[in-house]
Amino acid sequence: MSAPRVLVLRAPGTNCDVETAHAFEVAGATAERIHVGRLMENPTLHKRYQILCIPGGFSYGDDIAAGRILATRMHHHLDDMIHHFVDSGDNLVLGICNGMQVLMRLGVLTAGVETPQVASATVGGDAVLSGQSDADGPGHDVPPATLTWNNHGRFEARWVHLSVDETPCVFLKGIEQMYLPMAHAEGKFVARDADALEQLRSAGRLPLRYCDGSGEIQSETLQFPCNPNGGDANVAGVCDGSGRVFGLMPHPERHIDATQHPFWTRRKTQPAEGDGLAMFRNAVEWFA
Repeated sequence: MSAPRVLVLRAPGTNCDVETAHAFEVAGATAERIHVGRLMENPTLHKRYQILCIPGGFSYGDDIAAGRILATRMHHHLDDMIHHFVDSGDNLVLGICNGMQVLMRLGVLTAGVETPQVASATVGGDAVLSGQSDADGPGHDVPPATLTWNNHGRFEARWVHLSVDETPCVFLKGIEQMYLPMAHAEGKFVARDADALEQLRSAGRLPLRYCDGSGEIQSETLQFPCNPNGGDANVAGVCDGSGRVFGLMPHPERHIDATQHPFWTRRKTQPAEGDGLAMFRNAVEWFA
């Protein structure tokens, strides 16, 4: 099997691109960090790659809203690249933290969910312009879901327990539980309504959930700190209908080695690797 090539997208304010590229390389891929400006100058550059990863950080300072400016630039200047990775059926897309925020703004994670026709809406306390994605200007569709401020209204950084629900998500194949760090201020998943939430859940598109130490997926919204942001259904990650496009708020690239676990010196049994590495290995093995 030849190693798949990964495009790790950089933008002003991105700060997790180096460790994300490293995680893909440890898993067996060939990763290259590419600035968004370089892609805009060379519109065909993306065709060299099989995986697009938008890593964490604070792209463009998270001005206006987290991920909004990068999503808008991609929507208006790199639309061909988005379709290349999302629609071809031969590629994978991963958004981590700020990357998930970008993918949510683009609308690719919630595409295909039926939406009512209205002029505008408020989702999760955010005034959302209608349109297939909130990177668009005024349109007619209310987004099925959005990401908004954590319940306590501030940035939160901590380790969280995560469980995987039944899902077609490529990145989560064979994974049941993970323990990963999260670090965000606008990571609360809020569905437009109960119908949109059920459409996503029943299709296996809400595959990653915050949980308590038992690892069981809970139907009710957990309290802080088990659910660090108060998101609906304890959602920590969303995938598209094919399972090839996935966004998550926790950081798998920050736990690829067992010694990155906060209690690694006190663990009775030392695992061979960190919990997050399996996600990157799944992406590489999908191309086999």
